[in-house]
Amino acid sequence: MLRRLAFLVALASTPALAAVDVSTSLNLGGNAQIQHVTYGCGAETTLEVTYINAEPNFIAIVPIDGVKQIFVNVISASGAKYVSAEYEWWSKGTDATLHNVTEGLDAAPVLTCSENIETP
Repeated sequence: MLRRLAFLVALASTPALAAVDVSTSLNLGGNAQIQHVTYGCGAETTLEVTYINAEPNFIAIVPIDGVKQIFVNVISASGAKYVSAEYEWWSKGTDATLHNVTEGLDAAPVLTCSENIETP
């Protein structure tokens, strides 16, 4: 059985397109997983990240400055690495980092996060 997921992407690159919404669908097979993960990134920053795993598509939706951005999975040596525009979201285990790749390969992460795990 196939499920469909619709993405709404606001295009605001020019004033003429500022109010335009574009949607597309992604067929999700029976083994698709959607996971919502809350990360703590320092004392006052929390990120709600949504992972969509539907082989061959692996996507993370990460809020950047209050705007949800769609990140796509790319090859990594370890963990799961996702990219969107100038940003790289890299998760491994319960930890994740957000990098602005325009700042250089040796630049410190913009955010360093750990998954908020509730224990009973």
